[in-house]
Amino acid sequence: MLFLRLNAFLLFAFPLCGVAAEPAPAWKLTWSDEFDGKEIDKTKWDFDLGNGFFNYDANQWISGWGNNELQYYTKEAENASISEGMLRIRAVKESLHGCGYTSAKLRTRKRDGSPLFNQLYGKFEFRAKLPTGKGIWPALWLLPQEEKYGPWPASGEIDVLEARGQEPNKILGTLHYGSKWPENTHSSKEYTFPEKGTIAEFHIYAVEWEPGEIRFSIDGKLYGTQAFWWSSGKMNGAKGAKPANEGELNTWPAPFDQPFYIVMNLAVGGKFLGNPDKTTPFPAEMLVDYVRVYEKVGGYAKAKPRGEGKLPFGK
Repeated sequence: MLFLRLNAFLLFAFPLCGVAAEPAPAWKLTWSDEFDGKEIDKTKWDFDLGNGFFNYDANQWISGWGNNELQYYTKEAENASISEGMLRIRAVKESLHGCGYTSAKLRTRKRDGSPLFNQLYGKFEFRAKLPTGKGIWPALWLLPQEEKYGPWPASGEIDVLEARGQEPNKILGTLHYGSKWPENTHSSKEYTFPEKGTIAEFHIYAVEWEPGEIRFSIDGKLYGTQAFWWSSGKMNGAKGAKPANEGELNTWPAPFDQPFYIVMNLAVGGKFLGNPDKTTPFPAEMLVDYVRVYEKVGGYAKAKPRGEGKLPFGK
């Protein structure tokens, strides 16, 4: 009995070599959708509908979502559904309300502006398999819950993932910021898959967003860090105006210091990548296995000074 007690004491006081304590988690899950149900969860997602929006500042209808896109977004099961534990967003070649294609665009903010989910800072992660083909434009992204600093993109946009279907071996992670059009700007990080990897396989696309820094990764591998941007609400009538000095910028790290909500869509055609042709396969389908959002354990450090970049004034 004494021998057993002594051995137990030794094991407790001096753990066996090679047995290491589990590292403390860096991120804690705050929200997710695993798409395990039979239908899209309306407490988490709403839909954008149609082929554009009304610009109240200019008092005009903006067709093609401002990008000359060709699809009409619906909430029909043909375009957005759940099966086998996956969200399926499908672009279909069919005529509807003057458009030659239908598709779907889901978001965690209702069309009336009320919130379903949004978060300031954190890790936003998507496991997805994307369609390919000329003119096919899958996107996983974030938009501000409120336009605190003014109309797009003065209040920011974070594109976790964009891909051109005709370039299946490349992806982009992009920030949009600046003043309202035409003084808007953006900066991107590009990733090229090694060997024969493509977007047509499942990958995990993520951003880690902290005060003054946004990091882009794929399958846990960092491929880009951004620490420079700016925001100004200066206007020239209904158009954005170029700020003249630092005093006309919103306080750093604006605009990426406010809660953002999640958007997932599959667009067809447009200025970003061009239109489909006879080689483009339809229906085109984006599969999303899950969306997970985390907060950093222990909170966030104060924003670092603005990184290197080109301001719209000065040298």
